Amino acid sequence: MPDIKILLVDDEPDLLELLRYNLIRDGYTVFTAANGELALNVAAEVRPHLVVLDVRMPVLDGIETCKRLRDNRDTTDLPVIMLTALSQEIDEVKGLGAGADDYIAKPVSYRKLEARIKSLLRRAYPEEVQEPVLRREDIEIDREKYLVRRTVQGEERKLHLPRKQFELLYALASRPGVVRTREELLDEVWGEDVYVTPRTVDVHVRKIRDTIGEHYIETVKGVGYRFAE
Repeated sequence: MPDIKILLVDDEPDLLELLRYNLIRDGYTVFTAANGELALNVAAEVRPHLVVLDVRMPVLDGIETCKRLRDNRDTTDLPVIMLTALSQEIDEVKGLGAGADDYIAKPVSYRKLEARIKSLLRRAYPEEVQEPVLRREDIEIDREKYLVRRTVQGEERKLHLPRKQFELLYALASRPGVVRTREELLDEVWGEDVYVTPRTVDVHVRKIRDTIGEHYIETVKGVGYRFAE
């Protein structure tokens, strides 16, 4: 994945550090700000790809910050996820009215936040976030054609996978060596609004292995799966 810059804005130091740590661990470049005024300055300087913005902050709150981002031609299309207090529906309404693309209620589930971040990045920067063709060892995964090519003894073989199997393979291969939990893969491939069990991931991984070979996807017991480096 290319260098994706995320700006986190919240006046809770512990939450800010927790989200920052997890996003850096997952390969993002992260900038932080404790209020909206600082956030506007950071956004102007570093040009982030996405902003995670708390609603209720001192100096300049998230609603007004979002409005100012939308009013600035350099940040008018910047994806914004707002963090709202639990059960504060009015915050959600105001946030979307100010131009936010999505909102998440506190306390924040990092797994849910990352899934929303990925979804927004795919929509806003499809060419930057997703490589059209992944090349790993003797295999190519062509997202535009939904086609897998594997070279065996100099001969290219075309392998066609059902859509969910293909998307699961692409999700794993896009971050080789990184362990992905079943829950993360469910959110990324199936979406959080679709109810399927973690066992679904196991079934699809088995079918992918039957098609392309056993050694590409490794099982990490008690955790999930990773694409072999």
